[in-house]
Parts: sequence; structure tokens; C-alpha cells
Amino acid sequence: MQHFRSSPISYITLLLILLAAALPACGKAPEKQPWEEPFDAPGTWHLSSDAAATVAIDAGQLKIDIHQAGQVAWATAGRTFADFTLQVEATQLTGPFDNEYGVLVRMDENSHFYAFSISGDGYARVARYEEGAWTLLGSDWTPHESIRQGEATNLLELDARGSQFTFRVNGEEIATVEDATLTKGDLGLYAGAFDEAGVQIAFDNLQVTP
Repeated sequence: MQHFRSSPISYITLLLILLAAALPACGKAPEKQPWEEPFDAPGTWHLSSDAAATVAIDAGQLKIDIHQAGQVAWATAGRTFADFTLQVEATQLTGPFDNEYGVLVRMDENSHFYAFSISGDGYARVARYEEGAWTLLGSDWTPHESIRQGEATNLLELDARGSQFTFRVNGEEIATVEDATLTKGDLGLYAGAFDEAGVQIAFDNLQVTP
């Protein structure tokens, strides 16, 4: 199925909602201790909801519901990391398989970040977002057999060391890229809808090791 980049208008809408919450994370020194997040309580997470999406911690999971087509939403951890290894379980609960979800890292005020993304119909992409513009780091949406499609759980893993990034899904390497633009920042978990709304993604068992 053909994939489309999310409209920058969607991100601008979320910027207005989340910018104030993200600002305290800017300028922090990177964390040095391992972190495990079972999503039993909000903790330091910045959660925002509106007519376009609901973002909440519920029943031991971080859940993102996209209510409108062409929209994205995310939660930011309120922590700063530079070099790290991350893994998180991501489950599509319902909605169209033509969607996107994944991990945002080295975030700076929600206007600069790297996005490591998969879709419910088995595609993946890595990109950098800066001031409303996307830069692909490798190929655009590309199918990968290691991605479990539909209402299934995928283990997302990311190694970030300096300018080197390795992205794995269910233990299989699907992308290795190099980019030195962003060196540290917050991390986030996100989901988005393309032509159809109703996407619901749940994240669980997040682990980050600096």
C-alpha cells in the first residue's frame, strides 16, 4: 500500500500543544543511568490530548489514539539522552494498518528530532525532522519481513552512538544510518494516521541504557 508523509500541519498543531511542556528538558545534561519504564504512573511523561488525538497512560501502557486522519501525536519522556540503547514493545490495538508509529529521539523543543518508524502493513522509515521539513536517512517507506503486520506486537530496538544509529525490529536489523546533526535530547513515543483515523497504538516495557 502506498505511504505518504504526514502533513507538516499536523506537527505544527502538536507543537503548539506540547512546546511548553518540552522546554524544561532542553539544556539538561544527558542521563547516565539505565531507565526502565513499566508505565504504571505518568512520572515525568508529558501527555497531551485534544480533538485530534488522545495520549494517556492506562492499565500499564502508554496508549495513543488518533481520532482524525492525517494527524500524529506523541508523548515525551522529559529526560535527556545522548548515546544509548533503547527497546520498547509497540502494539497496534485497532485501526487501519496503513499507519505509522515508533520512536522519536534526540528531541529539541519538538521541532528537531530523529524518527524511527514502522507501519501496521509492514513498512519502515528513518528520517530527521527540523523546523517543519523532513530529511530521509536512507530509503523512504520500505517493506520488511521482520515487521509483524496488523494487530500485533513489535519489539522496537535502537542503538544511538554518536552519529551512528542502528534500528532493529523483532531482533532483525532493518536500518543503519549516520547523521551528526542532533547530539542529545528528549525521547518520545508516537503514532499517526494517514488517510483513515482510528489508529490505536500501545507501548510497554520501555528500557533505555546509556
